[in-house]
Amino acid sequence: MSSGVVAAPECLQAFQELKMSKSLKYILFKLNDDRTQIVVDKKSSSSDYEEFLTHLPGNGCRWAVYDFNFKLEDGSQRNKLCFFSWSPDEAPIRAKMVHASSKDALRKSLDGIGIEVQGTDATEVAHETVLDKVKRFGR
Repeated sequence: MSSGVVAAPECLQAFQELKMSKSLKYILFKLNDDRTQIVVDKKSSSSDYEEFLTHLPGNGCRWAVYDFNFKLEDGSQRNKLCFFSWSPDEAPIRAKMVHASSKDALRKSLDGIGIEVQGTDATEVAHETVLDKVKRFGR
């Protein structure tokens, strides 16, 4: 199901900046006010995962890409680009429906995503939860 929403060119530009230059750590995306386009909501170079989580609103939907760094059991450093689809239980039902049906408009344009994370509450996007997921699927 598609909502007819499209990703603004700035979304792909910001993603390329994160992916290629490594000057960004995460990007948050949202629907514009008239729900016709996905736009960049916030970009940050901060590697503080807890800070990233504070930008996921308790009553609003967002998508995000986070460059997640982690260490394997052998001590080697890895990173995976994680795509987050944040749709908290407290968000209005209509917003959650449009968010869900618009996800592919953004997700399909982002080449190189390693892991997808669906979040409806803080436990699903907690650092340990995502770390476990990237270690299992992100080798």
